Amino acid sequence: MTSWHKGPLLAFDTETTGPDPEEARVVTATCAWITPGQPPAIETWLIDPGCEIPEGATAVHGITTAKAQAEGQSPADALFTIAARVGTAIAQGIPLVAFNACFDLTVLDRELARHGMHLDLSEVLVVDPFVLDKHVDPYRKGRRTLTAVCEHYRIQLDGAHDATADALAAARVAWRLAETYLALQVPLEDLHAAQATWRAEQCASLAEYFTRQGNPQDVRGEWPLLPRTREEVPA
Repeated sequence: MTSWHKGPLLAFDTETTGPDPEEARVVTATCAWITPGQPPAIETWLIDPGCEIPEGATAVHGITTAKAQAEGQSPADALFTIAARVGTAIAQGIPLVAFNACFDLTVLDRELARHGMHLDLSEVLVVDPFVLDKHVDPYRKGRRTLTAVCEHYRIQLDGAHDATADALAAARVAWRLAETYLALQVPLEDLHAAQATWRAEQCASLAEYFTRQGNPQDVRGEWPLLPRTREEVPA
C-alpha cells in the first residue's frame, strides 16, 4: 500500500490578526494542492478582516490595515472558497497538512461561524508536522517553530510567516518525517488518531513542566481544533 505522503496532500496555512485562535481574523491564507510529479497548485487569499490589524501582527506577516482594506477580499467571499477547498479534501480523503494545525483550524472554524458558514472540520484528516516532530524526537533541545524545524531537517523555507511559504514548508517537513520515520507510514486514519493522543500527551507534559517551574498554566491538548465554548454571532 502506498503511504499517505506519496499521494496528494492539501497544505494549508493562515496569517492572522493575532495569536488567540478564538479571536484572530484571517488576513492571508494559502491552500496548496501537492500532487506527486506535478508543480503545486497554489491558491492564496488576501483578506480585509474588517478590523484593524495590530502592529504586532503586521510585524510578523507584513500586511497592514491599509493594504488589507485596499487590496483584500471580503472575509465571507474568501472563507467560502477556502471552506470549499478543505471540503474537497474531506470528501476525497486527502490529508490536510498544517504546522500547528490546531491554531489554523480553530481560526478557520471560528471565522466560518462568524460569517454564518458551516464545515465540520472534525472530519478532516490532518497531518501536523509540529506534533509529529515532537513525537519522533521528544528530547531535542531548542525551539519547535516552523523555521527551527525546517533548519533541523534541512528543509527549504522561502520566507517565514508568508502563508504560501509556510504551507509548502509544512508539506516538505511532513514528507521528510514520513521518509525518515517508517513508523509514520501507517493508514491515514490511524495516524490522525495517533496524533490526537500524542498532542494530548505533549500538552500534559508541558503543563507539568510549567507547574514544576512554579508557573502553572492551562495548556489545552485538544487536536486538531479546539471545541467551541460559545456560538459565534454571524458578522
